[in-house]
Amino acid sequence: ALQAGAVDLINDVSALEDDGALALVAAANVGICLMHKQGNPDTMQQQPDYADVVQEVGGYLARRIELCLAHGIARDRLLADPGFGFGKTLEHNLQLLRELPQLEVLAGAPLLVGMSRKSMLGAITGEQQADQRLGASVAAALLAAQRGAKVIRVHDVKATHQALQVWQALG
Repeated sequence: ALQAGAVDLINDVSALEDDGALALVAAANVGICLMHKQGNPDTMQQQPDYADVVQEVGGYLARRIELCLAHGIARDRLLADPGFGFGKTLEHNLQLLRELPQLEVLAGAPLLVGMSRKSMLGAITGEQQADQRLGASVAAALLAAQRGAKVIRVHDVKATHQALQVWQALG
């Protein structure tokens, strides 16, 4: 991504665990979003298991953030992503959303949340087509913002922005 011209933010689903990734990002002057996932994409949804999903995800993110800090990456360059849908059941995802404020404290960095059009929303609404989950996606984004997410990754920018404007107007 850096060689391709990324200058603002790298979103790493491996939380800089790949060989050389930590050193490469430490040497660059870009933000980094560290994401939690359990397992690998081929099998992560088969049997996700946590004793306490909030503690485990928050602890993992905190350890990755501390490692980044130890390698000279400034805290203001860091975001944490709980990885909605990446090795988590619907109930795990809902628990993470319910407890976003605690998760942010545990992680030690602002949260980036991406739930737009995700299958978890289809499981709640019964809508199988991802591009038909606009209402659910906007609702999830609004709930994430209300619970303190600092960055929200969405597909439907205009609709989400309008919902956030209405919420903010109520101040």
